[in-house]
Amino acid sequence: MPIINTEALTKNVKQHGIILSIPLFFVASSVFYWLLIRVGLIFPVTEIPDILCIYNCKLEQKIHKPIIGDELLNYDQPIKKLITKPINKQKISILIEKSQHRLTLYYNLSPIKSYPVVFGANPTGDKQREGDKKTPEGILQIQDLYPHPQWSKFMWLNYPHPQSWRKHFQAKINGELAWYIPIGGEVGIHGVPAGRDEMIDIRKNWTLGCPSLKNQDVDEIYQLVQKGTIVEILP
Repeated sequence: MPIINTEALTKNVKQHGIILSIPLFFVASSVFYWLLIRVGLIFPVTEIPDILCIYNCKLEQKIHKPIIGDELLNYDQPIKKLITKPINKQKISILIEKSQHRLTLYYNLSPIKSYPVVFGANPTGDKQREGDKKTPEGILQIQDLYPHPQWSKFMWLNYPHPQSWRKHFQAKINGELAWYIPIGGEVGIHGVPAGRDEMIDIRKNWTLGCPSLKNQDVDEIYQLVQKGTIVEILP
């Protein structure tokens, strides 16, 4: 009967255990990191250069010149009558003025049509964290768009982006936010529940932070924008 070298066997098992534990550690770390990103406590590593301004950190410059006054521009006219030539979606951009409750569609940086819009239930000030019910400010982009079962359409904005991450961490450094509070996300331009257009008419800020329009208006804008469309949001 062969003699089993228990010492060698134990050593071999330990070596195999160490080898197996290395990939398991990386898998567990990756899952944990993904969960932190998912809940908004940390940003993707690909955004580190922009967030830390490693290469070049420029202050955001305003892109659009707001229209004068507080009226809505051409609101009673369909877009097809305002832009008679084939529309180049790359020339479309959006300006949202929170103080005016106004969303204006621009074509080649010229204002074309305005729409009434409402915001998060706590509309004053820039969004800093999840649950503050504020609408983010600054230069954002549409990162995706799709039909929504409750609010007609959803044009998903790229919040949080590098500048919002910088503001978020600065608030934590200043003691304004606890370190365990996430930055939040899932902000987009959308409509209202069916039959609730009056919330826009009476300027009821009802969302958790998203700009909201009448469904007929969000449907019209949805046909004109694309991934990458600039959305500038002013206080």
